Amino acid sequence: MATLKDIAAKLNVSTSTVSKGMNGAPDISESMRQLILDTAVELGYTKRSSRQKDKKKICLFFENIDYYLDDDFGHDIILGFKQAAFRENWDVEVIPLSHGFQKKRSYDAFMLGEKIVGSMICGFAFDDPWMKDLETTKVPTVLFDNYLQENPYLGSVGTDSLEGMELAVRHLVSLGHERIAYLAGPEDSYIARIRTDAYRRSMRMHHLPVVPELIAHDYFVYESAKPYTKDFLEHGATAILCGNDLIAEGVIDECKKAGLSVPDEVSVLGYDDLPSTEKIDPPLSTIRQDRLMIGKSGYYILHALINGVPLSRNLIRPRLIVRGSTAMVKPR
Repeated sequence: MATLKDIAAKLNVSTSTVSKGMNGAPDISESMRQLILDTAVELGYTKRSSRQKDKKKICLFFENIDYYLDDDFGHDIILGFKQAAFRENWDVEVIPLSHGFQKKRSYDAFMLGEKIVGSMICGFAFDDPWMKDLETTKVPTVLFDNYLQENPYLGSVGTDSLEGMELAVRHLVSLGHERIAYLAGPEDSYIARIRTDAYRRSMRMHHLPVVPELIAHDYFVYESAKPYTKDFLEHGATAILCGNDLIAEGVIDECKKAGLSVPDEVSVLGYDDLPSTEKIDPPLSTIRQDRLMIGKSGYYILHALINGVPLSRNLIRPRLIVRGSTAMVKPR
């Protein structure tokens, strides 16, 4: 467990400065205080008072999203959420979910039994058992990359998919690509549907045909590239846009197996900007989701819901990151 000395060493300041920042002393600037608090969360520091059994508690639920390692998609979401919650002395618990877990107890019963006053849920699909519970729950809840209508106790956070897909398609069009394939996430995923619709919209905005043979759905995993990359190439795709970076890495490897050079013969564009994308050969062009800001925004929405403010949706702006996997189109 991290100590005040560990935080001081990380920031190259004195232990007394860290102590003052942690306790809101007036002779510490607000920017330094925020830096101290963020670093404390990053290092895993826990205030003594947070070990009390009666401390107020909120949680993060994760399903189908890895979060243990720095390279994992969920890692920075947790960090951002905890950094925001730490300032207000919340105890944050991270709980992995499965269908079996959800079938044992209803959402409301679990939250009541565990004395958790609110949550952020990441990775849900339409067929998750708790999705029905969430339609009528009165527990303040934030959904990541998901949305349910009409319940004032539910909020939603994510990245603006319309803007993200427009950035992606516009970049590829600027390089001369017209046959742009899209390998999306599963059809039972809310965010996969939203992004597929956004892809179609962007293609039409650029007066390009939406070809059914150049659209496919599969899981957000590396292995999803194998069944579809060859078909895309046979149908004339010069660029392949992917639902996430893991799929994009798989597509690059499949192109190499087919004897095609990326990006000289095929451009590949990902989505997420995981830390590992710079290490891919070639480094991956992608759409960045600021996962730290997603986590912080998730907490801010949850805080508002807990205080009776019925926020609906909050979308973080995406950013195009251009690296070595996209280039000007060349005839084969």
